[in-house]
Amino acid sequence: MVSFDSISPFSVSVDAGSVEFGGMTLFADLDFTLAGGHTTCLLGPSGVGKSTLLRLLLGLETGTTNGSVVTCSDGKPLAGRAALMAQRDLLFPWLNVAENVLLGSRLRGEAGDGTDRRARARQLLADVGLDGWAEAMPDTLSGGMRQRAALARTLMEDRPVVLMDEPFSGLDVVTRLRLQNLAAETLRGRTVLLVTHDPLEAIRLGERIHVMAGRPARLDEPLEPAGRPPRDAADPAVLEAQAVLLRRLTEAAR
Repeated sequence: MVSFDSISPFSVSVDAGSVEFGGMTLFADLDFTLAGGHTTCLLGPSGVGKSTLLRLLLGLETGTTNGSVVTCSDGKPLAGRAALMAQRDLLFPWLNVAENVLLGSRLRGEAGDGTDRRARARQLLADVGLDGWAEAMPDTLSGGMRQRAALARTLMEDRPVVLMDEPFSGLDVVTRLRLQNLAAETLRGRTVLLVTHDPLEAIRLGERIHVMAGRPARLDEPLEPAGRPPRDAADPAVLEAQAVLLRRLTEAAR
């Protein structure tokens, strides 16, 4: 498994977060903090604004965001320090799998012969179960394989902040568990936001877990499972925490 250099974690906060589309307010005056060096999970009904909040953090939201302020605890801007794995894999069809994984460094024009980067990309592809597919074109991959390539590309960026929107949703259960483990180990010490619909995934990986619900949307108090991610899916304590989270989700949907 690829390991990365240690980093100095920092928190990321949204203050007075507001997003409006055509007169409809998704959320307003929302305060939300990603704890530095920890994984925060966000769940809630479809359309409530989870992905919108993620885009707001990145400065990519196209709706009206009057008054929203994003800050980092180290006083520096977030721009250039975050990696995003969106719901769609967004692989470039004219690049092979390895080239897609290396796209970020190519666009940044990083110096050097690239030997180490190529080796790291190939190891990440092996880690996600795509060993031997580095030269394949995206249209030859299944949907799950494309999603694994997108995960490898996200991990390749080695950023202190990682935002992931349903990164494991299209995978079979065994592959999902394995890649959850990989992400948890690889991203340890990073500041991570994971948007998911899967309560068990949130309990396995999250150190702080919020449910987002309502219109305008609000966040509940964080659930903080005991133990270190990735937690054992068969652990009774994990299953108990999953039940608590399911009750929260059910109540939020009323």
